Amino acid sequence: MAGVLRYLWTLLWSLGLCIQIPRELMQPPNIIEQSPERLVVFPTDEISLKCEASGKPEVEFRWTKENIHFSPEKEPGVITHMNSGSFTITGNNSNFAQRYQGTYRCFASNRLGTAMSHEIQLVAEGAPKWPKEKVQPFEVEEGQSVILPCNPPSSAVRPRIYWMNSRIFHITQDERVTMGQNGNLYFANVLTSDSHSDYICHAHFLGARTIMQKEPIDLRVKPTNNMIHRPPRLLLPEGLTSRLVALRGQPLVLECIAEGFPTPTIKWSYPSNQMQAGRVTYQNFNKTLRLVRVEEEDDGEYRCWAENTLGTAHHVYYVTVEAAPYWLQEPESLVLAPGETARLNCQVQGRPRPMVTWRINGVSLENLTRDDKLRVQGGALILSNVQPNDTMVTQCEARNEHGLLLANAYIFVVQLPTKILTSDNKTYREVQGSTAHLLCNAFGVPMPNIQWLNRVQTTVLQDERFVPYANGTLAIRDLQTNDTGSYYCLAGNDQNKVSIQAHLQVKEATWIKSGPQNKTVKKGSDVNFPCQVSFDPSLEIQIDWFKNDQNIKHIFEDDKYILKEEELTIKNLDYTDQANYSCVVKTALDSVEKKATLLVVGSPGPVGPLELYKQKDFQVQLSWSPAAEHNSPIEKYNIEFEDRTMDPGTWYPLATVPGNETSTRLKLSPFIHYNFRVIANNKYGASEPSPDSEPYITPNSVPEINPADVKGEGNETNNMVITWKPLKWMDWNGPELKYRVQWRQKNESEWQEAMVKVPKFVVSNTPTFVPYEIKVQAVNEVGKGPDPQIVIGYSGEDVPQAIPTIYLTPLNATTVKIEWEPVDLNEVRGHLRGYRVTYWWVNNRWSRSKRHIHKMHIDRPSSAKEAVLPDLRPYSIYSVLVQVFNGRGLGPPSEIIDFHTEEGVPDRPQSLHLRRLSDTALQLSWKPPLNPNGELKGYQLLYKPIIQDTEEKGPVTLFLSPYELMLNLSDLNPKALYEFQLRAITKVGPGEVIIQEGSTILKSGIPTFGNISAVTSENVTTIYWSLQEGQHDVTFRIWFKPSEELAQVKTIPPQNVNYSQKFYIQENLQPDTHYVIEFSGYNFTDEWVVFKEMKVKTSGPERKKLTPDNFATKSWFIVFISAMILLLLILLILCFIKRSKGGKYSVKDKEDTQVDSEARPMKDETFGEYSDNEEKGFGSSQPSLNGDIKPLGSDDSLADYGGSVDVQFNEDGSFIGQYSGKKEKEATGGNDSSGATSPINPTAVTLE
Repeated sequence: MAGVLRYLWTLLWSLGLCIQIPRELMQPPNIIEQSPERLVVFPTDEISLKCEASGKPEVEFRWTKENIHFSPEKEPGVITHMNSGSFTITGNNSNFAQRYQGTYRCFASNRLGTAMSHEIQLVAEGAPKWPKEKVQPFEVEEGQSVILPCNPPSSAVRPRIYWMNSRIFHITQDERVTMGQNGNLYFANVLTSDSHSDYICHAHFLGARTIMQKEPIDLRVKPTNNMIHRPPRLLLPEGLTSRLVALRGQPLVLECIAEGFPTPTIKWSYPSNQMQAGRVTYQNFNKTLRLVRVEEEDDGEYRCWAENTLGTAHHVYYVTVEAAPYWLQEPESLVLAPGETARLNCQVQGRPRPMVTWRINGVSLENLTRDDKLRVQGGALILSNVQPNDTMVTQCEARNEHGLLLANAYIFVVQLPTKILTSDNKTYREVQGSTAHLLCNAFGVPMPNIQWLNRVQTTVLQDERFVPYANGTLAIRDLQTNDTGSYYCLAGNDQNKVSIQAHLQVKEATWIKSGPQNKTVKKGSDVNFPCQVSFDPSLEIQIDWFKNDQNIKHIFEDDKYILKEEELTIKNLDYTDQANYSCVVKTALDSVEKKATLLVVGSPGPVGPLELYKQKDFQVQLSWSPAAEHNSPIEKYNIEFEDRTMDPGTWYPLATVPGNETSTRLKLSPFIHYNFRVIANNKYGASEPSPDSEPYITPNSVPEINPADVKGEGNETNNMVITWKPLKWMDWNGPELKYRVQWRQKNESEWQEAMVKVPKFVVSNTPTFVPYEIKVQAVNEVGKGPDPQIVIGYSGEDVPQAIPTIYLTPLNATTVKIEWEPVDLNEVRGHLRGYRVTYWWVNNRWSRSKRHIHKMHIDRPSSAKEAVLPDLRPYSIYSVLVQVFNGRGLGPPSEIIDFHTEEGVPDRPQSLHLRRLSDTALQLSWKPPLNPNGELKGYQLLYKPIIQDTEEKGPVTLFLSPYELMLNLSDLNPKALYEFQLRAITKVGPGEVIIQEGSTILKSGIPTFGNISAVTSENVTTIYWSLQEGQHDVTFRIWFKPSEELAQVKTIPPQNVNYSQKFYIQENLQPDTHYVIEFSGYNFTDEWVVFKEMKVKTSGPERKKLTPDNFATKSWFIVFISAMILLLLILLILCFIKRSKGGKYSVKDKEDTQVDSEARPMKDETFGEYSDNEEKGFGSSQPSLNGDIKPLGSDDSLADYGGSVDVQFNEDGSFIGQYSGKKEKEATGGNDSSGATSPINPTAVTLE
């Protein structure tokens, strides 16, 4: 029987349901509401003690105060309530509340027993008062520490402390200024800016709803120029160690506040191996360690360190964890059948070990009559062979110095028939792989026997996946689709049997096919998280995205998060987006979740404020707060400085510090107004600069370095310009920087000097190219810099006078070596920079044709004694000369030497053409090489068949004279394709080869084409075709015929074309004209047969055509034109008649009117003579008949080589061409050669 009720309780508590004994039965009393164990009230508060209970029959209430009966209804000002144990005390004031202070307990009783509340301690507290006191001013020297006390009034509820000034602004707290847990304000070191007369401590008493303030404190800081640096010293706590007790489940707060200069930083260590992550936090600028929910394993050593650049101080907290009583096993109420044994377990723990006492109906066991059925054993109350009159309410109470623990549990003895509390025909829906719980909550005494059957009325226990629980529930694990169906629960005891039916539906499980993955993404980027889901189509799903367990739909940033059906996009990542993101997919039956962590990386955050401590005149200690790493370690800190007086806005690098350091000693330069800043760097970039430090000015000093790059060079023949690289302003070391320039000729004793401000000084009236010793020294108003080094300089150079002597050595037909003897350096008149070799091609040795000259140059260093002239033309005439040069220019040229290159092999012939003469004969024609490179000795012709399936002989070689340019070959195989190789020969040997293929093969007189196409432009059409195998050198005809009979369209004659040339170009076509192209072939009957036609149209503007019906054909127009012609004839006749009657005129007048415009008077009193047109030659400005104006000389002019020719004529009509280096064009008129270049009238050409 007891087991039945026990499983009922277990079932209903495990499923979170509220068990209630059927209403028709009586119920023991049960406390359902009571006041807290400690109740603090203040004046004007309403005092209310609560005690509510349930039970049947109706419960009655009574109270005790200090374990003495207390009747609230008899007290004045107390209001009680019907059917309730609660009461309210009205009219509260300080004296009134004190009257009701004490410890109360409530008892609720009916026929079945008595339940008891825990002890309620009522504490009445008056209005807080801050005692009057006279606060003395605090006077302290700058850099020292100070503590401003608060000492608020004591209260049962700890007040909140604030430090403000008289304007009700909070006192700014940081690593230097901190408020302790006791309310005092601590200064690690004071600054002059801390001087105020209104430091006010405010205490906020929450229960009393009162804010009080202390008298203002006057803090006076005496400034000093020598702040004393000192190591840290702990202000709170005092001493090296302290011990304290922490209570289990309560927070632990430890603090360390230190003084020192520079301001110390605080670090902590604790027994971390016993702690879960996230339970320890640091507050108050790392000075407070807070541990939430202390556990018994948290006792141990907690150590804090205070550090600055001068030392450390530490303190050790020895923490012992104790605990108020807490449950290991709380007694639970029992419903039993007569004859069963009741066992109520009461297992508690605590430090110190709690004392456990049992009560029955509120009375301790010591005060009850002894009952042999009742005993206490191992912390359990055991009552054997229970009967209906043994129904009772028991109390287990545990107590130690830290608190009290109480539990009520009843024993209800009753006999009941079986009743299934679960509804019939209930439908359960679950998903595959999950566990279904089919309920069958049966109530009865004795305990009902429960059995589950499947749809065919057989037991389900044959499958190990089906597990029955003691409370009647059937669990089906690892659900499958074939588990869908109906199941039956049968329950019964010795009084009756009942059953219900349950229906199970198994759906497809929801799962995330592709979910979010952990990602590390750079700041400013976008990131996508997928969430692709598979689910049962009969179910509706809901996909939600969470950021740190907060639904993203509730985060109002429309442009930040983009939610699609199965994807989350986060735009423009910032560090605030770093979080845990999860995709949660829910249906009515299941829920799945996939989480991912997003780390946002990027350049570090800005470095914190800088602190500057003077060490020496030119050394300071710089400290800073570390920058935020943003998930990437700091690699280094760059320290920069700015001088706002010399170069405002420009920051210069000063030092680099490893990323794990936050302080460094800096070496400084004199005469600089330093402002420092620090930039943190990691692999993603640099942080924003820190705030600027306070200015630091270094004293003046003499220059430490002299200018670099001192040079002495002349820009005229009689001077020397001394230059140097000026000192940067940061190297001045003092104001009024100048340069002391000293110079003297080498090997002289006396120095000359000048003081200048600019980095340049000119020494005038110097000899040409003389060595000087030079010194440049930096000087400021403090003094001179170090002794400068002597630098050798030279006065100005002059044009060289040295003339090299040269020799030539031919190496081969295209290369010549030129050598020269070293020149006298005194004649160079400057630094010998090198030798310039100038050479040019004069003429061919085989043709002697005159061409314009293109000069080439090779520059060699001063140490060279030879040069090689490469890539010369064989069998040619060249000229060469050598000049020395210095910084001033080129010297006079050496003797010009002409030399001849040897013969070489010739170039390939310009062309090789084949023409079919008959089935066995071909005609070969060619053009000689453009550059024979020597005297041609003849040609070598080699031909051989390519197709070897015939009985043709091997290669045939012929040697031909140099004057032969055509050859007929006979007795060729009409079935063979030949390869012809032609070379020109000089005495050196054969030259490059030209190769052509050809044959006499002709299948028919009409060729067959492969692909054929035409490309047209405005005046030209090109026809392309591909060759068919077996057809070579077939001649056919192409004829372009205009398709429109227009007078302006020019007739084009037909053209014969060789089939092997693969293309044909037709020029001189009319724009915008349609042509029909006829292809004709010879059919061996003396007839041309058209075998193909094509149509093309040239591009260009459209031609306007006269329509037949235009005004030119009108009769009136014809009559008008005829009349005009007749009138013109009449006028001509009249003019002729008048001229015939006009008489004679003076010959001199005629001569005067016909004076040639080219005539020029030789003297003022003589007349010029007329020149015949043939004698005008170059003076005439009339253009030539063909409109072409060509320059004098051959086509190969100097203009072709990038130069130009200035032409002057001698008396004999020849000209002198001067190579000027500029390109000019001059047109000449007339048709007369006028003695231009010819063998009879040679041209003299002077080249410079």
